[in-house]
Amino acid sequence: MKRTYQPNNRKKSKKHGFFARKESNVLKSRRQKGRKRLCK
Repeated sequence: MKRTYQPNNRKKSKKHGFFARKESNVLKSRRQKGRKRLCK
């Protein structure tokens, strides 16, 4: 039986990466909160 998590870096960054976050206002709110790391 195949394991459920099949890591794929391109898919991950497309979903959760910097440019994915830049599309919405996520980065702005996290910057205001003072996060050290904004995204994966």
